[in-house]
Amino acid sequence: MKYGLGIDTGGTYTDAVIYQFETNQIVCAAKSMTTKEDLSQGILGALSQLDPQLLHQVELVSLSTTLATNACVEGRGGRAQLIFIGGYPSVVRETGESYGLPPADEICFVEGGLSGDADKTTTPDWDSMMQQASAVAQSTDAFAVVEYRGMQDPSNEREAKRRLAKFSGKTVICGHELFSDLNYIKRGASTLLNARLVPVIEEFLRAITVSLQRLGIQAPVVIVRSDGTLMSQGMTREKPVETLLCGPAASVVGGIKLTGEKDCLVVDMGGTTTDIAIVEDGVPQKAENGVNVGSWRTFVKSVYIDTFGLGGDSRVWLDKNGEICLGPVRVLPISIAAMRYPQVKDKLRALWEEGKLSSFPLHEFFLSLKDVSEDSFYTDVERRVSRALNGRVLNLYDLCEATDTSPYSLNLTRLEEHGAILRCGLTPTDAMHIKGDFDQFDTEAARLCAQVLARRMDLSVEQLCEQIYQGVKKTMYRNLVRVMLERSDKYYEKNGVDEGLMHLIDAQFDRFIAGDTQPGAFACRVETKFSLVGIGAPIHVFLPDVAKALAVRCVVPENAGVANAVGAVVSNVVAAHTVTIRPNYESMAIEGYTVVTPDGGVVMEDYEEALAVAEDAARRAACDEAVRRGAVGEVSIRVESQEHNGTVMDTQTAVRGSILLETTVTATAVGKITL
Repeated sequence: MKYGLGIDTGGTYTDAVIYQFETNQIVCAAKSMTTKEDLSQGILGALSQLDPQLLHQVELVSLSTTLATNACVEGRGGRAQLIFIGGYPSVVRETGESYGLPPADEICFVEGGLSGDADKTTTPDWDSMMQQASAVAQSTDAFAVVEYRGMQDPSNEREAKRRLAKFSGKTVICGHELFSDLNYIKRGASTLLNARLVPVIEEFLRAITVSLQRLGIQAPVVIVRSDGTLMSQGMTREKPVETLLCGPAASVVGGIKLTGEKDCLVVDMGGTTTDIAIVEDGVPQKAENGVNVGSWRTFVKSVYIDTFGLGGDSRVWLDKNGEICLGPVRVLPISIAAMRYPQVKDKLRALWEEGKLSSFPLHEFFLSLKDVSEDSFYTDVERRVSRALNGRVLNLYDLCEATDTSPYSLNLTRLEEHGAILRCGLTPTDAMHIKGDFDQFDTEAARLCAQVLARRMDLSVEQLCEQIYQGVKKTMYRNLVRVMLERSDKYYEKNGVDEGLMHLIDAQFDRFIAGDTQPGAFACRVETKFSLVGIGAPIHVFLPDVAKALAVRCVVPENAGVANAVGAVVSNVVAAHTVTIRPNYESMAIEGYTVVTPDGGVVMEDYEEALAVAEDAARRAACDEAVRRGAVGEVSIRVESQEHNGTVMDTQTAVRGSILLETTVTATAVGKITL
C-alpha cells in the first residue's frame, strides 16, 4: 500500500490527511488551529491526531497554504530591491503603482540593454547598478532584476545576478527565471513580489521540516502551485510567488477528486472568504491574465478563483437602518474569544443582566496583536489604545474609559487594518453553535452575545440566527450568479454586474426563501448546467439551500472540510513552455523566421524547419521544467501550435489581406512525484 500525506495551512485551520493511492481513499484526517506565532505547533497539532503507524509509511508529503496570499493582502514579506535594466523609467513612474510597485524613487534604474525595438543592444551601465545596489544593500534581503527585453535574451540579467550575488552574498532573482511575458512592468512586479515572498515561504517550509523530523517522517516534500499542479520543495524556495492562491487551487482539485463531478462550480467556504471556481469537463478554468492579489498584478498562472469576503468568521453587524450585514471584515468569533479569555463571557453576562440598550456594538471586544504604544507613526489616542489593551480584552465602553476618550470619537480603523488590534464579535460560526450545527467552542458565550444584539433589534435569538443564516445563503447565491454571468458573457466580464441586475438577483432569492412560486407580473430565474460542489467545514450548513434556489444538484463530499489537503496530495506535476516563431518582414515579404528559444533567438530560412526547431525547444524546456518541479520516471508531453494572423490593406489596390504575425508552439509535460 502506498500512502501520501496532505497538509494545508490556512489562515484559521491547518488540515492534514493520509491518503491511500491504490484505493483513492482518505484513511484518516484531522484539523488544528493555525498558530501564526509558530506554524509548526499548528502543523504538529493536526499531524498528532493521525495514525502514527501510517505516518511512518508515508511516501509523499504534499503541501498547500494561503500564507503567500495573506502576505500580499496584508503587505508583509521580506525587504527586496527591484532593479530595472533598460526600458522607460517615465512609464514605470506613471503606471508602476497600479501593478503594486513601490514609488519610482525606491527602484534602481540602469541604462543600457536591449532597445525598445530589440534591433540593437548596448552594455548596461554596470557601475551605476553597483553604486545603487551598494546604497541599499544594508536594508535589503534580496534583489530582483528585470531587463526590458530580458525574456528574449537573458544574458544581461544573468550578468547582473552574477555581479550582485558576488558583491552582496544575497538572493538575486531574475525575471527570465520566472516569466517570459512581454509586459516588463508587470514582469517587474511579479519578480519583486517573488523576492519579497522568499522569507514567508522559508518560514513555512522550516515549520514543515521541524514537524516532520519531530514525528520521524521521511518522505519527499512537494507543494501545490496556483494552477493546481505540483512543484518540488527546492523550486518552491526559488519561486514562492507560484504559491499564490495555491490553497484554493488545492481545494478545487480536492473537490473534483472527492466527487467525480465534471461540470460544476466548486464553492469553498473558509473562515475569512469564500472561493468559487468553475470546472468544465473535469478541468478547472484558468485565469487568463495572471493572478491579482491585493495591490499586486502578476503573471502567475492560476486556476480561475473568484474570492469574496464571506466566511465562518465574518463579522455580523448592523447598518444605519438596523439591518443585519455580514463581513467582509473577519473578526475572532466570540465563542473562540471566550475560551481564550474567560472574562469575555463574564462581561457579556453582565451586559445582558444590566439590560442596557446602545447604538454602539457593546457585544464586541478588542484585543492586542502587537504593541504599537511607542510607535510615533500612530496618533496619541491610537498609542493609548495599544497600551490599554496590553494583556487585556476590553469592549468599546471599557476601552474608552481606559483611554479617556468618547465612543463617538474613538477611531480604531487603522489599528485594525494594520493588524495591531483584533475585534472579537458575533459571526456565522457563533450562530452555528447556537443552532447546534457546530460545537467546538463556547456555545454559552455565543448565545449571550447574540442575546445582547438581538435585544437591540427586538428579535429573539432564534430569529437573529435565522437572519444570519439567510444572509450567508443570499450572499453565496448572488455571488454564484454574478460569477456565472461574468464568465459566460463578454459584457458582464468587462463591466461587471450592476446594482440594477443585482437587485433582480436578490429578489429571485427572496422569492425562493418566501416560498413564492407564482411569477406575478414579472420574474426571472437562473439556469445552469453546473452542479454545486461544497468544500470547507461549514459549507454543508448553507450550500444545499443555495442549490435549491438555483434548481441545481448539490454535492458535499464526506470529507469536505479537508478537501484542500486532499487536493494537495493527489495533484500531478504539469509544466508548460511556449516558444514563439516571428516572421522577419522585408517590404511585406517574409525573409526568414526568428525562433525565440530559452537560450535566445535562432534565425531560420524555412518555416517548417523553424517549426521543428520550436517544437524541439518547447519539448526540452517543458520536460526539464517538469523534472525541476519533482517529476520522476516517464513524462508525457503534448505539443500544440497556433498561428496568429493580422489584417493589412494594400495601399494601391485597397484590398485587405492576411499576414502572419507569429506562431506559438506550446509543449505541456505531465509527470508523477516519486511514487
